[in-house]
Amino acid sequence: MARRSGMFLLLAAAATLAVVAGAAVAPSCERIECPAYDVVDGANGFEIRRYKDAMWVSTAPIEDISFVDGTRSGFLQLFKYIQGQNAYNETIEMTAPVLTRVAPSDGPFCASSFVVSFYVPAKNQADPPPAEGLSVQRWAGARYAAVRRFGGFVADSDVGEQAALLDASLQGTKWAASVSDGGSAGPVSYTVAQYNSPFEFSGRVNEIWMLFDSKGVVSDM
Repeated sequence: MARRSGMFLLLAAAATLAVVAGAAVAPSCERIECPAYDVVDGANGFEIRRYKDAMWVSTAPIEDISFVDGTRSGFLQLFKYIQGQNAYNETIEMTAPVLTRVAPSDGPFCASSFVVSFYVPAKNQADPPPAEGLSVQRWAGARYAAVRRFGGFVADSDVGEQAALLDASLQGTKWAASVSDGGSAGPVSYTVAQYNSPFEFSGRVNEIWMLFDSKGVVSDM
């Protein structure tokens, strides 16, 4: 009887671990295509991912004082692109997440710069359709991201706060210098990843990313 109970506990523990591991993937990625990555480290408040070589389509920088408005403007451009307004007149499958790279302004009443990007699905990775006003960008080789996840609809007040929390969680870790080397002088830039359609009201998943490349990775990883 004790042996059977021990086996039951072992199976239950394995099931629990499977659920926890599965929870790391945004639910929308079970329905639509998302970029592949490996988790290389994680602690309270952050996760370090290594993303694979991939193509993205991005807007030109959008100047706005509002993250929400800037992202909406960029997403509308990308939505037209996947609906066939591109050089190949090709409809492209929706993917996740939609990224908004934020270059913060120097003050509360100054415009920030936003670049909104769409992950090109595997079917189109070899030859993404070009389009006027958009650029195709390649993440060549390994690209790393320090990530913090949060829920709900993203508001202008959220992004800076969540970025600050991610930055604070990295301080004192072996990743702090790598992430800092991936930035530039002035206000720290970061990326907001949104995984859900605007029509999904529950279970929303958003993330703050701080991107850095392989040359900034600590050697004892």
